[in-house]
Amino acid sequence: MTFLRNWTLPVAIFVGTVFYLVFAYTPSLDVAGDALLPVFETLLPLSIFCTLFITFSKVDFHLMRLRRWHLYILLTQLLLVALLTALTLYIVHCPLSILLLESILICVIAPCASASPVVTAKLGGDLTQMTTFVLLSSVSMALLIPAVFPLLEPREGITFWVAFLRILRRLATVLLLPLLLGAIVRHWVKPLYQWFVRTPDLGFYCWCVSLSITAGLTVRNIVHSHAGSHLLGDIALLTLATAIVQFVIGRLIGRMTGEHICTGQGMFQKNTGLAIWIAYTFLTPEASIGAGCYVLWQNIINSVELWRHRKSGK
Repeated sequence: MTFLRNWTLPVAIFVGTVFYLVFAYTPSLDVAGDALLPVFETLLPLSIFCTLFITFSKVDFHLMRLRRWHLYILLTQLLLVALLTALTLYIVHCPLSILLLESILICVIAPCASASPVVTAKLGGDLTQMTTFVLLSSVSMALLIPAVFPLLEPREGITFWVAFLRILRRLATVLLLPLLLGAIVRHWVKPLYQWFVRTPDLGFYCWCVSLSITAGLTVRNIVHSHAGSHLLGDIALLTLATAIVQFVIGRLIGRMTGEHICTGQGMFQKNTGLAIWIAYTFLTPEASIGAGCYVLWQNIINSVELWRHRKSGK
């Protein structure tokens, strides 16, 4: 049990991956697998909703303020997006390089993960500041994404406002409803709020359920992709480098602002579910592989961070 508590994230990834592979490569389980797929696809948003609802119930909304590090992270993200966009437009003669750059771009331009406050709180960071940044990041990237991707992959009928409203609608469902219900519970449903407080890891374990499902679906998407093994390897390595670079940049910004836990999470932990949807909607299915790989890398880094935090005894 101690091992499971200490390494919950990699265990969740392992379970989701193995579960998918068993069903995928066992012919006698094909019927069961086809029946379970829509169940898991329904369970995923429900588990994410529960994670956010529980987490947002603990947020003190009176303390939500714009912080200096919020602006630093958003500005850094904007500069990285501008650089990657310029490089992609410059090398239009090489489709393979464009695909690799778009895979990286997806992992940079995606907004901060909705569940990032969960890990931030586990690491001893400020839950309220992180929740504020998730909202800021989501709105900022909802504006930036429609401005960038039509330049890279023009598509008929997708204007800036059409894309903006599509993204905002998806974010509103995921963020605003649990945020509203969390505020109601905190102020008017005290018994439920107190139970959430007495069970501090409840949101974390709900998130682990969603992570396990996400890992299985991610492996499924990679297995069924038309990309060759060499291209998959390149994308995996580049997205690993992207995760590490963003994490390091976030920590460096944190040294200047005194919020290294929040800045590290805010810079590198991404809403990969939205990133995959963005890739399918505005780019190509192959570009979504980068976001799929990023799911694994960011949670492995988070696992190491949680292990270091427990080891330090803080």
